[in-house]
Amino acid sequence: MDEQVVGRREQKKQATRTALSQAALRLSVEHGVDNVTVEQIAGEADVSLRTFFNYFSSKEEAVVAGDAATAESLVEVFRARPAAESVLDALRHAVLWVVDEDGYSDRDRVAQMRALRRTPSLLPHQLAAFVAQEQALAAAVAERVGSGVHRDLYAALVAASAMAGLRVAVQHWLEEPEAGAGPAGASLPELVDGVIAQLAAGLGAPVYGAEVSEIAPDGHAPTAARTASSCSAPGSASSTTTVPSSSF
Repeated sequence: MDEQVVGRREQKKQATRTALSQAALRLSVEHGVDNVTVEQIAGEADVSLRTFFNYFSSKEEAVVAGDAATAESLVEVFRARPAAESVLDALRHAVLWVVDEDGYSDRDRVAQMRALRRTPSLLPHQLAAFVAQEQALAAAVAERVGSGVHRDLYAALVAASAMAGLRVAVQHWLEEPEAGAGPAGASLPELVDGVIAQLAAGLGAPVYGAEVSEIAPDGHAPTAARTASSCSAPGSASSTTTVPSSSF
C-alpha cells in the first residue's frame, strides 16, 4: 500500500481521536463527567457511536486521553534532546516545551485541569495513564544511559521521581486562586525548574536559590545548591535567606 495513503489514514485516525478527546473534556468541564454520555461526546465530535468505541472504551478514557498525548510528546522531545545533555537537563527542556506547547498558562486549560482533579470516577483512568507515562519515560531514560541492572533501576527511579515531581508542581500551581500563578507568585515553568533542581540536589534537604540552568553535565545540582541543601533548617542563624525556587 502506498505510504502516502497510509500516512493520510493515520493522520485522519489521530484527528478523530483528538476530536473525541477534546469533545469529552469540553463537555465534562461544562456539565460534569457524570452528566455526560458517550452519545453526546460522539455527537459533539460529529462521529457515530460505533466510531467512538473504535477509539475509547469509556467516556472517562476519552477525557484523560489528552494527558496521555501530552506524555507521549514529553517522551518524544526528551528522546530528541542532544546526547551530551544530562538526563535531568534534557528532562527539564522537554517538560518546559510541553508546558509551553500545551498552553498550561491558558485559563481554559486551567479550568479543565481543575475539573479533572475534582472527579473521583476519573482517578483509576488517570492512574493507569500515569503508570503508562512513567514506563515510557523510564524506557527513554534507559536508552540514554544504557542498559544494566543498576542503570535500569536508575531509569525507573528518575522517571518515577520526575513524574511525581511534575504532578506536585502542577497541583501546587493549580491551588493558587488566580489561574496561571503558583505559590508565592511562581509560574508553572518556575516550579518545574524548582522540581528539577531539587531532584538534582537530592531530597536530603530543601534547595534554596538553585538555578536549574546551572545543573552540571553529570546531572548534579550546582555547588551552591548542594551547599544550601546541607545548611541548617530555615529560620536558624546559619540558614540561607534566599527564596526557595519551588514548594514541596
